Amino acid sequence: MSTTIKVTGHQPSTIVVGRDLGFAPITAALDEAATKVLIIHARPLSARAAALAEHLRSLGYEVATANHPDAEAGKAIEVVAGLWDTCGHLQLGRKDAIIAMGGGATTDMAGFVAATWLRGVTLINVPTTLLGMVDAAVGGKTGINTSVGKNLVGSFYPANAVIADMSLLATLPREDLAAGAAEVIKCGFIADPEILRIVGETSPEILLDPSSEQLAKITTRAITVKAHVVSADLTEGGLREILNYGHTLAHAIERANDYTWRHGDAVAVGCCFAARLSAQRGLLGADEVVLHDELFARVGLPTHYEGSSLEELTHIMASDKKVRRGILRFVLLDGIAHPSTFAVEPNELVAPARAIGIDV
Repeated sequence: MSTTIKVTGHQPSTIVVGRDLGFAPITAALDEAATKVLIIHARPLSARAAALAEHLRSLGYEVATANHPDAEAGKAIEVVAGLWDTCGHLQLGRKDAIIAMGGGATTDMAGFVAATWLRGVTLINVPTTLLGMVDAAVGGKTGINTSVGKNLVGSFYPANAVIADMSLLATLPREDLAAGAAEVIKCGFIADPEILRIVGETSPEILLDPSSEQLAKITTRAITVKAHVVSADLTEGGLREILNYGHTLAHAIERANDYTWRHGDAVAVGCCFAARLSAQRGLLGADEVVLHDELFARVGLPTHYEGSSLEELTHIMASDKKVRRGILRFVLLDGIAHPSTFAVEPNELVAPARAIGIDV
C-alpha cells in the first residue's frame, strides 16, 4: 500500500510514500531513454546501494555507485568535484539519472550534482531518514556548504521522483526519528492541525515506531503540506516562507554550536520561541504556546535552549538569508495553521528568549 503525492508547477515531481516499496518505484521513475545511472549514497547504505545497482544492471543499465563523507562533511565542493569526475568517466548523459540515497545531506549535495551536471539530469531521491522524507528530499532545495556558511551555494532543482519507503527507517536511532518528527509537528502548526491531534493522542512509543500506522499517516500528511506549498511557490518568493516557521532561531542555534545540534532539535526550540513571539504580539493564546511545548516534548525534543547569548544569536540571525535591508523577519502564527511573515525589532526578542532559557 502506497500513497502518491504530486508536486505541480513548472517543475513537477512525484512523491511515493509507503512501506516495503522495493526498487520498482525507482526504476519506474527513470526516463525511458536512460541507459546509465549513478547512485550517490551515504556510506552506511553501501549494501543497499549495491543491491539496487545489481537490480538495475539486470535490467540493462550501466551503473556506478559512489559514497561520500558523513553528514555535513559530504556537502563540500571537493566532494561535488569528485562526483562530477565520476559523471564524466561514466559519460552520464542528459537522459540518464542520479539516484540520491541517504539523509538530507545526501539529497542536498547529490541534488546539486544532478542540477549542475550537463545543466541538469534526472534526479531520484531515496531518503532514508524521517527528516529527509518530510524536508530535505522534497521541494527542490539543493546545496553545499562553504567556509562562510551552510547551504549558501545551491539551486532549486526538484527531484523527478521521491521514494519515501518507511521500512528504511527501521534501523534509525530514536533521536533521529524524533528530530524528523520536529518538521512533521511544524507542518501541523503551520497548515494541518490533524497532525497535532494525532501526535497529542498517540503514545511516543507508537508515534516513533517506523512500522506504526500513525507515523506513516503524519509523515504522509507532512509531505502533502510541503508539496502543496512548493507547488505554489518553488523558489521561496512568497508562500514557501511559511515552511521556515521556527527556522530563523533554529539556524542560529545550529551555527552557534558548529552544527553539532540536530536540525530537528533546533527547529523544536525555534518553534517554541516563535510561538512566544507570536503570543507577545497577541497572535497566539497562552494555551497554544503550551501546546507547542507539550507536543515537541512529547517526542523527546527540547523546548528550551542554553549555551549562547541572545546577542550572539541575534548577530547570527542578522546574516540569515531571510533578512532584508537588515531587518529580522520571522514566520509567526496568527492562530494555528495561519502563518505569516513579520518584520521584528531586536528588542522584541528579549522576553521570548528569556522564556526559553536564553541568556539575555
